[in-house]
Amino acid sequence: MTGLYVVGIALVLALGFGLYRKAVDGRVRPARAQAAGPLGLDAELGDTATFVQFSSAACAPCRVTARVLDEVSTSTEGVAHIEIDAEQRLDLVGELGITRTPTVLVLDASGVVRSRMVGAPRRQDVLAALAGLAAGIPSATANPAAA
Repeated sequence: MTGLYVVGIALVLALGFGLYRKAVDGRVRPARAQAAGPLGLDAELGDTATFVQFSSAACAPCRVTARVLDEVSTSTEGVAHIEIDAEQRLDLVGELGITRTPTVLVLDASGVVRSRMVGAPRRQDVLAALAGLAAGIPSATANPAAA
């Protein structure tokens, strides 16, 4: 009978963790303003915004995230997408507090980190982050679920 309780508790905890991850993955959160100049990015920043995506080779959500960000950056003028292999740039991973992949930093035109998305974002969340950036308001107010 004790084993049944243990299994029941494990199932409830796993369900709770799964629901939590579903609620927070891919949501846009405002970030502390941090200049991206010292990051040593080799690519050109966008005129309006830049998505800096930290990925890894074995990450399936990273491929989905790259596809969504590529679609948005090609369809929106002045937006660039830079993908960084987290395993190759451990210095940046530690400096920026990247704890899992995919993590996307949204930089404004001057290269300041304005928001961050952890997990595979939905296209509508990416567009909301751009709209908030263009309006000069934090991304959390553009998407209330992001907080």
